[in-house]
Amino acid sequence: MQRRKAPADDSTTLIVDKPDSEGYYGSLDSKDDIFVLEEINKPQENEKSSKGMTNSNVFSDGITRIDFVLVWEVDLKEKAKEKDLDERTRQSTFETHEKWRLNFLKKLRKSGIRIEKHIVEKEKTEIHYILLNAPWSILCYYAEELSIRVPLQVVPHHASNWSENILNKISIPNIMYQDVPNPPLDFYTCQFRVSKLRRFLGSDHQETFFKSTQRHQILYEILARTPYGSLKRGEVGIDRLISENVFNAAYPLHDGPYQLPSGEFEAKSLNLRQILYQYWGRWKCWKKYQPLDHIRQYFGEKIALYFAWLGFYTGWLLPAAVVGTLVFIFGIFLMLTDIPAEEVCESGDKYIMCPLCNICGYWNLSSICTTFKAGQLFDYGGTVFFSIFMSLWAVTFLEYWKRTNAILAHHWDCSEFEETEERPRPEFTAMAPMTMRNPVTGAEEPYFPERNRMNRTITGCMVIIIMVTVVLMFLIAIILYRTILGIIIYKSKNDFFVSWAGRIASITGSVLNLLVIMLLSKLYTSLAHVLTRWEMHRTQTKYENAFILKVFIFQFINFYSSPIYIAFFKGRFIGYPGHYYTLFGIRNEDCGAGGCLIELAQELLIIMGGKQVINNVQEFVVPKLKGWWQKQKMKTRKGGETSDVYFQPWEADYQLLVCEGLFDEYLEMVLQFGFITIFVAACPIAPLFALLNNWVEIRLDAQKFVCEYRRPVVERAQSIGIWFQILEVITYLAVISNAFLIAFTSDFLPRLYYRYNNKGGLHGYINFTLAYASQEHVMCRYREYRDLNGNHSPTFFNLLAIRLGFVIIFEHVVFFIGRMIDLLVPDIPEEVEIKVKREHYMAKEALAENQALGAALLDETDAQPEVKFRSEEKQKDDLADYGLQSIIPQNQKLPPSQS
Repeated sequence: MQRRKAPADDSTTLIVDKPDSEGYYGSLDSKDDIFVLEEINKPQENEKSSKGMTNSNVFSDGITRIDFVLVWEVDLKEKAKEKDLDERTRQSTFETHEKWRLNFLKKLRKSGIRIEKHIVEKEKTEIHYILLNAPWSILCYYAEELSIRVPLQVVPHHASNWSENILNKISIPNIMYQDVPNPPLDFYTCQFRVSKLRRFLGSDHQETFFKSTQRHQILYEILARTPYGSLKRGEVGIDRLISENVFNAAYPLHDGPYQLPSGEFEAKSLNLRQILYQYWGRWKCWKKYQPLDHIRQYFGEKIALYFAWLGFYTGWLLPAAVVGTLVFIFGIFLMLTDIPAEEVCESGDKYIMCPLCNICGYWNLSSICTTFKAGQLFDYGGTVFFSIFMSLWAVTFLEYWKRTNAILAHHWDCSEFEETEERPRPEFTAMAPMTMRNPVTGAEEPYFPERNRMNRTITGCMVIIIMVTVVLMFLIAIILYRTILGIIIYKSKNDFFVSWAGRIASITGSVLNLLVIMLLSKLYTSLAHVLTRWEMHRTQTKYENAFILKVFIFQFINFYSSPIYIAFFKGRFIGYPGHYYTLFGIRNEDCGAGGCLIELAQELLIIMGGKQVINNVQEFVVPKLKGWWQKQKMKTRKGGETSDVYFQPWEADYQLLVCEGLFDEYLEMVLQFGFITIFVAACPIAPLFALLNNWVEIRLDAQKFVCEYRRPVVERAQSIGIWFQILEVITYLAVISNAFLIAFTSDFLPRLYYRYNNKGGLHGYINFTLAYASQEHVMCRYREYRDLNGNHSPTFFNLLAIRLGFVIIFEHVVFFIGRMIDLLVPDIPEEVEIKVKREHYMAKEALAENQALGAALLDETDAQPEVKFRSEEKQKDDLADYGLQSIIPQNQKLPPSQS
């Protein structure tokens, strides 16, 4: 049942209103509340007191933990100007921001959040730091609402790796193993319930019961829901305030510095950030296993799954790189003994070739000796084997990643996150015009009509089509650029440039294409963010999937349009001498003298290699420069002094860069996956470049997250999301692409056909591939299977039938083997399925009302639990037992499962 959200619902659906009584605040009494007000109104006194504080993540009292930090900067010159203006003329942006900030902070205090304020004066700015803490009662309320999982029982767990197991069996020392201190414990967990608090491990210690990452999640949820103005105008949440420059930053604090302490120290005494830097972030760790459990404990499941996937993908690249390199090396030896290559190099003036453009002259085939030989590195029988190998490699890689993902999702308690636990996005909660009862949980949740969302999605699709059209327009422009540049170089009559005209036009066109690709990528990514927010997706997973799909469709066309054109269209529609086809009056572009395959390899190396170099420079140099500039600004105190001063934790973290999420990291790797699978027949060494890049990528990303970025708010996830489906689509496209690439672009099948008809030899193959044409009373040759009249010869149709047959056989064989691998490799290991069933059983036992069943859990018996639902009065009595009855607003209804 749907109903429109009434105005009275806003306070209950967004935040928990603070009741009149403050008895549930725990350690925060009325005196503390006055202290907070003084901190806000008298920042100068607080700054003096803060200088003597120790470097720990606590309030001035040395006890209250800092769960979140809000920051805004005030330009002192602008502030002075505002003071001089008349009250009637002070309705400026500055005043509006002040009003929004004040309303926002008042709402936070009303919801029960403790606040402490610090001010630091610089030469030109005044930086305000708001420290936030959630009391125990607020943590309990939101932990239950957000379905946060808490421990029931410790489970023995030994982290192992398949390579570690193999090396142990064959008694080979494992150089990848490292003993990382303070390994996180593994627990049986279930969703938090206030009424069952005593059943959970560690419930006696309120300060440590919720992990710091869980406290961050709760604070961010409150910040994202809190309104500061009109709900109709979407004036809700910290993200909107930051985008409006009302606040400059909002972040949880790191656990401390990442630098190791000087002198001797015990590894167990290090904080988690130092452990991650010591055993993961340093360059010397490039050959070590990643401490995934530590990464998950510090950054959350979503980031840990990214690094798990990246490490898994990099490990699987090793056999692909080895096989590809061997194929490439074998191509070098074959190039030196290739009979057609010898015929080209020794032909002299035997083969006079037709002009490549309207103003070009005749040329000898022997002039392309070096280029023709280079083409044999990528165009021989070994590439067919490698294409089949990579197609099966991609299928097997995805199947085994599904198994690894299932193991990690169970180990990290997120196997059912997306189906049952994921809550609506805070922005969706605030902006949805209606509410609807959740059919799974029975709770009343915000709702946005599907028809309206569909209309908005269709509009977004139209924008994608327009942007794809823009990409194709740029592609046509680059094609024309290559043709026109070649003509200009030929007109220069410089012997050196004329001999390299085609290659110069091709290389400069590829570089120009790369620059256009990078520019359009930035533009469309920003546009996709706006469109996806407008579509109003309910959960963060759906929001990210919609955004990723939009951007990837565009990026796929953006990055792959040029290689696809060279592989499948260039040189296909040019006509023949005397009857050439034109585009805008310019003769259609033909393949270079060495053929299209070597041009495709060149295009791939420039786009893939150039993109990797640019991204790595951006990821390494740009953060360093930004961090250095931010620290220089922070060092400049009032009066223009610059010195190495001591920074409080919230100041030190403010100097770091904002973590912009994982989208760019995933996109880079998925596009790379496409390059090494879709076009692998043209460039067997592409997996080697990918492997080398990824070894660097892991370390750069690790250093960014540990050293350069502010600590991101933890996000849960049970998989890599829609990226997996995109990888599957790329795998299918790779099979089809390689089949057509080998059949229609490579010389593999024509050589086989010629061998079959000439007793297995290749002597005379070059003459076989060249047709005759008469131009200006000169008999010249060109690469086609035509007669003197320009009609296709029987050989052309024979080869066409062979090529189409090869495509069908290749696809069916590879898809059949891939399907067999899919059937033989279970998505979820059997031991994981057993553990999941066992955990469900124990969770039911732990949450059962019957105390006898609770005793049965401790005795490890197989008795089935009986869950009994409580009445509303019963739950209120249970809450009263813990002194938490006031955390539920009076006008909020209990879900049916609790009534």
